[in-house]
Amino acid sequence: MAEAVREELSALAAIFCGPREWEVLSCSETDGAVLRIHTTAEGLVGEDVPLALVFHLPAGYPLCLPGISVNSDRLTRAQCVTMKEKLLEEAGKLLSEPMVHELVLWIQQNLRLVLSQPETASSSEKCASPESTTEDDGVWTTLLHLDHMRARTKYVKAVEKWASALRLTGRLMFMGVPDSSENLQSGRGLKWKEMQREND
Repeated sequence: MAEAVREELSALAAIFCGPREWEVLSCSETDGAVLRIHTTAEGLVGEDVPLALVFHLPAGYPLCLPGISVNSDRLTRAQCVTMKEKLLEEAGKLLSEPMVHELVLWIQQNLRLVLSQPETASSSEKCASPESTTEDDGVWTTLLHLDHMRARTKYVKAVEKWASALRLTGRLMFMGVPDSSENLQSGRGLKWKEMQREND
């Protein structure tokens, strides 16, 4: 990994020093670094929209674009894809210099503007229509069933790490009696945890 990337990671760790605000998911000389930043940005009606931004800094970074994933439980999948595309456009303007912090600042300042643009609404309509899925997308669904988990936290971290390495989008679902520490999306005891990944 280049010295410039190490310096950028060190600077990001100092900037995003709040609890659960920053996390390095993986780091290697050959594959580069994958990091996740949790932040908020102003939404359409002035509310704080929580965002989980995952950046994959490949070995050639910053001379090549980072991989970017945008996830939020307050945005639709189409809106997340639109934000990812806009961030990649901005990243193209910043090639050859460290850009992760600049991209985080950009999304914080521009989320409301991008969400209010008509093409964001039309892209959500496009994503909802079956005609928009082509054979080249390679979109597929897989269910992974884990039985008899003794250390659920470790399993969750392992699955999140796999999803990060494979650049997947998905959800973890736990059956059983809900804990008060997790957000519920169903009254039947199903607990959902959004994985912060997205397919290319």
